[in-house]
Amino acid sequence: MSKDSLPVTDLDSSLPAAAAALSAEDRADLVNALKNKLQNLAGQHSNIIEELPPRVRKRVEYLKEIQGQHDELEAKFFEERRALEAKYQKLYEPHYTQRYEIINGIKEVDGVSSEASGDQEADKAAGGVPDFWLTAMKNNEVLAEEITERDEAALKFLRDIKSIRLEEPVGFKLEFHFDPNPYFKNSVLTKTYHVIEDDEDPVLERAIGTEIDWYPGKCLTKKILKKKPKKGSKNAKPITKIEDCLSFFTFFNTPHMPQDEDDLDDDAVEDLQDQMEQDYNIGTTIRSKIISHAVAWYTGEAVEVDSYGHHIDKDGDDTDHENEGHEEDTDHGTEDDGKELQKKV
Repeated sequence: MSKDSLPVTDLDSSLPAAAAALSAEDRADLVNALKNKLQNLAGQHSNIIEELPPRVRKRVEYLKEIQGQHDELEAKFFEERRALEAKYQKLYEPHYTQRYEIINGIKEVDGVSSEASGDQEADKAAGGVPDFWLTAMKNNEVLAEEITERDEAALKFLRDIKSIRLEEPVGFKLEFHFDPNPYFKNSVLTKTYHVIEDDEDPVLERAIGTEIDWYPGKCLTKKILKKKPKKGSKNAKPITKIEDCLSFFTFFNTPHMPQDEDDLDDDAVEDLQDQMEQDYNIGTTIRSKIISHAVAWYTGEAVEVDSYGHHIDKDGDDTDHENEGHEEDTDHGTEDDGKELQKKV
């Protein structure tokens, strides 16, 4: 293969796991933006076989045949793994249903009296387990960094989180079920991931989030800034500006490529990749950790602390809390002149 004929499909499959948290069109733009950077590297290795001595070339060709046989077996492995995951997903469902009913006070466990005890705190918990999902998510390092103090009031209305396997296209969908609340009209917020399982780790092809229908003045992902007009200005009204702000609910947005490809310098590409990696990391964390082991995350048993004070989850991930805190502005309304708003990158 020549340097000039490097196909986009080959480049596409080599992108980082979350590099496709874009629409198909936007993903193609990103691929094209990165293509030139990889062509030179690919060209350096394309003629290796031709340059080998004949005997060594024959051995390498035979090794490629062995690799092909391995790849066929691997394809069968992925197929059987998907079938096994589907089987156990059905077996998990009754347990998730019982968990949902107990958390939301639909079902009571044996030995718990339904009569009022006179203890205000105890009676408050009579309807299930308050703030179950909020607490579970805050105990996870990845999600804790995304949840602001303003988000907590809305996440208290979260009743359940579900993960649904997708067969065609392959992937999964996360569903966040909410009680009626004063923040948005949606009863269910979703985030869908389409993946390609042609490698040891799934490659994200596309991510789609829910458009949240916020009530007026309640949007948690935007900030309304009002600045006083300059002295002597004919316009005496405050200047209103809307900016993005830190919020867990930006998870339901999908990054988009700029219309002008010339804006895609190296730093912009790197920032976009970081955003998409983080987005996919959040989605897989919720699916594989929070939903599967929600009780352990709620109680904090899913997190251990090593001798350095770092939190280690049960899967062995070591995380440092030194930079856990970040400044937040909890005001939904106005900002003083000159005060910068911290944005989610």
